Amino acid sequence: MLNNHRTFTTTFAGRELVIETGKTSELANGSCWVKYGETVVMANVTMSAAPREGVDFFPLSVDYEEKLYSVGKIPGSFLKRESRPSENAILTSRVIDRPIRPLFPKDMRNDVCVVATVLASDIDNSPEITAMIAVSTALSISDIPWNGPVASISVGLIDGEIVLNPNVEQRAKTDLNLTVAGSKEKIVMIEAGANEIDEKTMLNAICTGHEEIKKMVDFIDGIRQEVGKPKIEFESKEVPHELFEAIKDMAIEDVKYALDTDNKLVRDERLQPIVERVHEKFDELYPDDIPVIDECLYKLQKHVVRTWLLEEQKRVDGRGMDEIRPLAAEVDLLPRVHGSGMFTRGQTQVLSIATLGPMSDEQRLDGIDEVTSKRYMHQYNFPSYSVGETKPSRGPGRREIGHGALAERALLPVIPSVEEFPYAIRVVSEVLSSNGSTSQASICGSTLALMAAGVPIKAPVAGISCGLITREDGSFMTMVDIQGLEDFFGDMDFKVGGTHKGITAIQVDIKVDGLTPEIIAEAFEKTRKARLYILDEIMLKAIPAPRETVSKYAPKMLQTTIDVDKIRDVIGTGGKVIQKICAECDVKIDIDEEGHVFILGTDMDNTRRALEVVETIAKDPEVGAIYKGKVTRIMNFGAFVEIAPGKEGLVHISKLDFNRVEKVTDVVNEGDEIVVKVTEIDDQGRINLSRKDAIAELQAKQKG
Repeated sequence: MLNNHRTFTTTFAGRELVIETGKTSELANGSCWVKYGETVVMANVTMSAAPREGVDFFPLSVDYEEKLYSVGKIPGSFLKRESRPSENAILTSRVIDRPIRPLFPKDMRNDVCVVATVLASDIDNSPEITAMIAVSTALSISDIPWNGPVASISVGLIDGEIVLNPNVEQRAKTDLNLTVAGSKEKIVMIEAGANEIDEKTMLNAICTGHEEIKKMVDFIDGIRQEVGKPKIEFESKEVPHELFEAIKDMAIEDVKYALDTDNKLVRDERLQPIVERVHEKFDELYPDDIPVIDECLYKLQKHVVRTWLLEEQKRVDGRGMDEIRPLAAEVDLLPRVHGSGMFTRGQTQVLSIATLGPMSDEQRLDGIDEVTSKRYMHQYNFPSYSVGETKPSRGPGRREIGHGALAERALLPVIPSVEEFPYAIRVVSEVLSSNGSTSQASICGSTLALMAAGVPIKAPVAGISCGLITREDGSFMTMVDIQGLEDFFGDMDFKVGGTHKGITAIQVDIKVDGLTPEIIAEAFEKTRKARLYILDEIMLKAIPAPRETVSKYAPKMLQTTIDVDKIRDVIGTGGKVIQKICAECDVKIDIDEEGHVFILGTDMDNTRRALEVVETIAKDPEVGAIYKGKVTRIMNFGAFVEIAPGKEGLVHISKLDFNRVEKVTDVVNEGDEIVVKVTEIDDQGRINLSRKDAIAELQAKQKG
């Protein structure tokens, strides 16, 4: 029976936050509940008793679980239970993983499992931020070796003022959605979406958030001191020093030669015989450490790359620290598609394809937050051939979903509103070749595809990354446009997307204990200069502005807004009216609950005709207005013409033509489409029409 229940209370960004320990999950290594407002998240962390055999990495898994009962929903699936995690849950798992992973011992191989479960969620207090604090607390008080605590905060910007942990009303108005994680001394994670925020303002927002983080770190550390368990000893899997030095003496010059090229294929080809020679010599000498030999070779490559950078200012491909690899941009590579663009940076190449569709194609989201749909969707695919490997495709993993979301976040601020461009938009980025920063290449390629598709984006967006190498004395150096090796062996991948005006997205991955404001400021300045160069010298020379019209293969879209009370009339009983319009005009019509009507068709004349019909139904006919209608009945004294479903008027025989008409059928027959002008609406609502007046007015306009 649990009897060590403790409650700790503090204020976080002006609101009460409560952490409970010792109440549940007695068998976990560490457990806590965090309550922030009416949001409650439970975090449980566990570690295997022994290291996993045959792995050369730290096996950490992080899961953020959204339970729909937390917001009073029943899952919409057939099984009526949560199944695969939502995109938001996957992204949050990645956001939790990034700040905690570098703080585990690098030589530990025990499995560690982190689970954050949302038990209750209100709309004002972020369950994601609450989960990150809960995980940090659970790890801190557990017996799992971990060099925390850390804490996280959300930062907004409203009318130029910084807001910490904004509520739902503030989130609707903010120009910045920034998540920062940090320790007492440094920033350990940055994730941001922004409406073209300048670098100085962004750095100020990060530092302001860090000041509040420091208070939470102190609070969690106080809990650790009171109820924390002693950290257990673990079996170190550090590479044996003697073995590493022996391999280094034998192979370092060969490794230097192998790495000294800008071609990944050449590098891999040169490394393979080195690996074979090392194993041939050392497998018999160290039969119990054969897997460790590969780790030694990896460590040796890392030693070479970092030594070149730190001591010789030398990059593996010979570039300067601020030099970008060769760039290329193209549009219109594919026929029939609505828009295509390809962006190449060195051996990184991404093809992006844009597709336009009706608003009914927007993605429906079944999650616990207030966002229920999105009309702009960005998806990223990373096939094995892009890195020269032979693996079957198994669908997108967490990395692919994360990279797609980053590109989506970077482009979302420049996507036109529904009123400006009433389309659902899907962009798919296919990675054709990968040697570093494919997510940033997908931002560039997708901007090209959107512009080629005729999407009137507010400004072009480009993305670039900045790397970092640190010394033990705290000094550092950064380099722009890191390739694969510099990412693998470096300390940071600082990805920034933005326009000429400012930043639209940030994602930072680090492998050290944190970043200082000086490092962040330098990364911002280097990525800003590189971003402007890519935009001006490469992308805008491929396509200087969005096309003025959409592709001839794209659907044509018109929109209008009708009174909510008229929606029923446009749809008709059992959908008969709207189905009739769609069939006769060969269009698709979507109407939302606010009265926004979106009409999509392949032929613009038919699309305009459908729009006229909808507006005629939704708006009472006006005297003097001209309509195109269909003759429904022929009488001796005239013809009845339907100007919209359910709205019919009479064209008297005397109003059919300029000359005297003996028989109505001499001019019109049942089923004919004719133009008519409303000449009178009597007290009983009966509509009188004139064909000759409509023709006369249209002819006068043509002459004028």
